[in-house]
Amino acid sequence: MNPSIFPELQYLETSLYVLGAALLAAVLAGVLHRVGIMLLRRLVRNRPYITNASFIAYRASQVCLMLFAVRLVLTGAPDDTPWLVPLSYLTSVALIVALTWLAMRCIRALSATVVQLNPVSAADNLKARRILTQTRVLTRSAYFIAALLGLGFVLLTLPGARQFGASLLASAGVAGLVAGIAARPVLGNFIAGMQIAFSQPIRIDDVLIVQGEWGRVEEITGTFVVVRIWDERRLIVPLQWFIENPFENWTHTSSTILGTVFLWLDFGVPVPAVRAEFERICKQSSLWDGRVCVLHVTDANERAMQLRLLVSARDSGTAFDLRCAIREAMLAFIAGNYPDSLPRLRAALDA
Repeated sequence: MNPSIFPELQYLETSLYVLGAALLAAVLAGVLHRVGIMLLRRLVRNRPYITNASFIAYRASQVCLMLFAVRLVLTGAPDDTPWLVPLSYLTSVALIVALTWLAMRCIRALSATVVQLNPVSAADNLKARRILTQTRVLTRSAYFIAALLGLGFVLLTLPGARQFGASLLASAGVAGLVAGIAARPVLGNFIAGMQIAFSQPIRIDDVLIVQGEWGRVEEITGTFVVVRIWDERRLIVPLQWFIENPFENWTHTSSTILGTVFLWLDFGVPVPAVRAEFERICKQSSLWDGRVCVLHVTDANERAMQLRLLVSARDSGTAFDLRCAIREAMLAFIAGNYPDSLPRLRAALDA
């Protein structure tokens, strides 16, 4: 037998031992992970939100543990093992990617837990909407930071990538200035998103008047806000716009709102009778929240006088329906009981 074959057989045997040990370590890590997750779910079985969070990060944590076990085996392998260096680099990069994935899944699990503990479906959901807005904006920011850190660690692991990065930094110059100018809208929206998350001029489900349009905040992304208009159109507004421009927020501190109904009537209308009917309509309506029900004569001209009927409701949508109902009922009452009090044009004829 040729003696030169023995080193090759020895290398092959070493490689098989290392690969077998790595495979065995990965399987044992997967089994231990599964047992640990089962024990964790048994311990927190009365807390479903923790169980859901562990389910979200289950696969990522399993992959991380298995790759970590393989990395330990490769670290303890003999230095003369074939393909040890490239395999170690590949495992290290895969482990960093898996850890980045795990970090993003943990962020998602934390976000889902916070949302589940603060349901927006509650009657008084101001606090829940505040927390939901902060959670969504901060979650997207955390995703970006985790992905950026993961990419950075991957590049630092590879020697060629480190040299490439150093050459890029050395030749930044004008290219860096151009990139900074090009990235200004992205950075501006990122900073605006952080400002919105903490100062909260808007929140999820807030009622806004944006550029003359009435709508609700449907979604806040990392770069723009989706406003659902009353007729089911969607208005897409950059995040930075809300920092730089004034707008109306009808639910910033509370959803309750005042609504007005204006009536132009003749000077001869009996205002006390109209006021009594208005109060009766408010008290019988399920849309009225019981706070404000006031009638005032607010204007007059050469033809008629203006009555302002001021009412309150629990939110803007209810206020709109209440105003329409009051306007319809009051016009029917005046037309049926005081038809001569409707606005009319007077003319004088000289004999």
